[in-house]
Amino acid sequence: MKKFAIAAGFLAISFGFIGCGGAHGDDPGHSYMPDMYYSRAYESYGYNNVGGERDSLKARGIFYNAMPVPGTVARGEEMSNHLTNDSAGLAASNAIKSPLDSTTFSPANMKEAQRVYLVNCAICHGEKLDGNGPLWNGGNGPFPAAPRNLMDDYTKKLSDGHIFWVITNGIRTMGSYASQIHPEQRWAIIKYIRSKQGGSAPAATDSASATAAKPSGATAQKDTTKAK
Repeated sequence: MKKFAIAAGFLAISFGFIGCGGAHGDDPGHSYMPDMYYSRAYESYGYNNVGGERDSLKARGIFYNAMPVPGTVARGEEMSNHLTNDSAGLAASNAIKSPLDSTTFSPANMKEAQRVYLVNCAICHGEKLDGNGPLWNGGNGPFPAAPRNLMDDYTKKLSDGHIFWVITNGIRTMGSYASQIHPEQRWAIIKYIRSKQGGSAPAATDSASATAAKPSGATAQKDTTKAK
């Protein structure tokens, strides 16, 4: 009985070594499901013409390039507003309404909007939205001109669509934040700004009237300053 146990143990160890790499250590052993272990690799949107399917479609007069159709919107994304990155697009932005106007914005939503603002905007426009962020720091920072004071009358009179366009495309010395801030987050930031301003978005105005509302004289912001 003892000899049998020793023989069985020896066989088990031998099979273990065989299954774990073979004599040279470069043999992966036996695969339980080789069709999954050695699965065919596919590249996203690549030419994966398995079994000639693509050629079969072409022969039947069907065009297929594996790319999304034009105008496809990714899951979780908003429909594009189709505003151009120029003065015409900026003027047209005044007609765009915030999608958050028709939804309930809870305290938790506002807290998250504040967080996103502090992460992305406060460095320029300041925690108090007064344009005195660390990069300006009362004129002692690296910026040559003060960022836009989001609490001034000029900014209060800007439409939500105008501010959304500026965050998306940038203006003057302010760059685009389209890659850093999701569209829904941009609207949430605007909601947060309005809450600090003590009011809601003004009625839509055209570009000319918005320009006319800009303060002049010693209190005017220079065109080289940041704006949102």
